[in-house]
Amino acid sequence: MDLSTSAVVFLFLTYHLCEAGDRKYNSVLMVSNGGQWGEWGKVEFCPKGYAYGFSLKTTPYSQGLVVDDTSLNGIRLHCSGGGVVQSTVGPFGMWLERKKCPKGYLVAFILNVEAPQGPADDTAANNIHFTCGDGTVLEGQSTEFGTYGDWSKRCPTGAICGIQTKVEGITSVDITGLNDVKFFCCD
Repeated sequence: MDLSTSAVVFLFLTYHLCEAGDRKYNSVLMVSNGGQWGEWGKVEFCPKGYAYGFSLKTTPYSQGLVVDDTSLNGIRLHCSGGGVVQSTVGPFGMWLERKKCPKGYLVAFILNVEAPQGPADDTAANNIHFTCGDGTVLEGQSTEFGTYGDWSKRCPTGAICGIQTKVEGITSVDITGLNDVKFFCCD
């Protein structure tokens, strides 16, 4: 095998080994009211199975006049095949108790987002609710600054199996934490 053929084989194998870590998904669930700040993190998938529950990383309601409110800082998916996955997570708050579907898996969501506050303290995403396959609605326990937008579409088949978050890190005096999220559906 000459050098150019070896290089092509190396690149082919590297591409397919890297791709093997990602699952195939059939759709992406999004909402239109996500916050404007931050960067999108890496997409993370349940190693196998689907998300049957979630937990939130939040800061307590109203930190006061001198402490910045960030509210929602992270979302974890609890996977039926074992394990927990999360995308980028903000630096503040603590993880709350897991919420789980009585039967089935997570299939849709709605996000509570506070609009930009001008010179006042911004929080962006504050809370989330999920719908389970059996119709049960699971409510996150976080602050209720802002309003809920429209529900995402529902997974056309299967259920939620992956997550990608948009988070603002420590970049200024007024940090918002989690701003937006996308979920991925697998068959």
